[in-house]
Amino acid sequence: MELDTKTAPYLTNDKSSFAYVSARDRWPIIITQAIDDLYRSVSQCDNTEKRDEGKRIIEELARLKHELQHDRQLTPIRDDGGADIALYNRELEQLGTPSWFNIPWLFCECYLYRRLNTSFSLSKHWKTYDVFYRQKIKTFRSSRPAVLELAARYRDLVTQMEHDNKTGPEHDEAQKILFYEMCEICLWGNATDLSLLTSLSYEDIQKLQGSEARKASEKNILVNDLETTYEVLKKAKLEGKKERRVDIVLDNAGFELYVDLILAGYLLSSGLATLVVLHPKSIPWFVSDVLPADFAALLSALADPKRFYETPSDEDKLQNITPPSLPDKDAADLGFLFQEWAQMHAEGQLIMRPNTFWTYPGSYWRLPSTEKALFEDLKTSEVVIFKGDLNYRKLTGDAAWDPSTPFTEAIGPLGPGSGVNVLALRTCKADVVVGLKPGQDEEIRAMEGGGDEIGARKWAWSGKWAVVSFSEGK
Repeated sequence: MELDTKTAPYLTNDKSSFAYVSARDRWPIIITQAIDDLYRSVSQCDNTEKRDEGKRIIEELARLKHELQHDRQLTPIRDDGGADIALYNRELEQLGTPSWFNIPWLFCECYLYRRLNTSFSLSKHWKTYDVFYRQKIKTFRSSRPAVLELAARYRDLVTQMEHDNKTGPEHDEAQKILFYEMCEICLWGNATDLSLLTSLSYEDIQKLQGSEARKASEKNILVNDLETTYEVLKKAKLEGKKERRVDIVLDNAGFELYVDLILAGYLLSSGLATLVVLHPKSIPWFVSDVLPADFAALLSALADPKRFYETPSDEDKLQNITPPSLPDKDAADLGFLFQEWAQMHAEGQLIMRPNTFWTYPGSYWRLPSTEKALFEDLKTSEVVIFKGDLNYRKLTGDAAWDPSTPFTEAIGPLGPGSGVNVLALRTCKADVVVGLKPGQDEEIRAMEGGGDEIGARKWAWSGKWAVVSFSEGK
């Protein structure tokens, strides 16, 4: 706590904040969904001992939900051997053992998922069980049209890039636009509509015909530092640096992980990076965050896409639905992706590096002091990309900054002089936002649904707006 910003954090009792809505409405639903998922697995379990233990975990989760809904005091997390338990419990004590509706939002939300996980980590039969796995794989299945569309275009792009020997100013501009396209698809990766893919044709980009579609997709990006980021990567490439590493601190599994891998593959194929390091979470986290097992599941789906898409899910079986068959062309495009990514992974160009720090309580302001080895490692990267809303909240301390505060100031010890180049790719789904022009927040609040009479920044809750913020730390 002493390492965090002194700017006040968002609290769960602030009725003008999304923190209040999250604690009151979203969290009980999330726990209920976890209970329902575990109940399904328990009911399908033949092992009596495992089934009984699963029932006890269900009871624990039900008690957790009751505590939350009745605004009880938060209790210390049971020790499951994790190095972070002492961090959580010490901070809880420093906060004065608060209740669920009178506590910093960021800490409380992290506490919720860490405590939920403890019910499993302390068990005998359910240690590695992910109550959110079914949800994650279901969302990937439901993104099938976007997955197939993007696979076809990516294959075309990579194939044409391999035979591209053009040079000159127009070609350089086209390469920059292609970088923008890839990052923006990654930015909006939780949207399943295909409107952002309209200009992702290599031929169109070479002719610079995709610019109108790009301008349309960029109108909701309030801060856009992609050009600065591109110049950093391009400079490293032109200087001929032997290792040009890019890190991606991952957010969600499913389609979002898929587009993260599309971006990673593009960076490696284009020579803007020679190594991409992916940072997943180490425990089930904020429902949909990536675990190493989600990466393996995604590669498995791509390795045999017909089996993945044509095998009825549990829901399909209940509704007597037969999934549509996967055309050979689509299967071949997905097979191409699998071969590309599996080869990059096998050759050590695309690696997964978990670290328990990503599920610690509190902000990333603590990184240089609490996880020195990770901090030093990130300094060797050309750019560290932080994906999604939670990573942005952690970078900025989830604090009630004035929205015109520079991003470089709001990320504190990770800002200029840190030795880490930070790029945040974030669609806004929480109150905190920085780097806006003076008056811009008020302007959007004045739009329909942008604010309300108690001062809520509702426009920042919807995922309709985005910020792409860069801090040069080197």
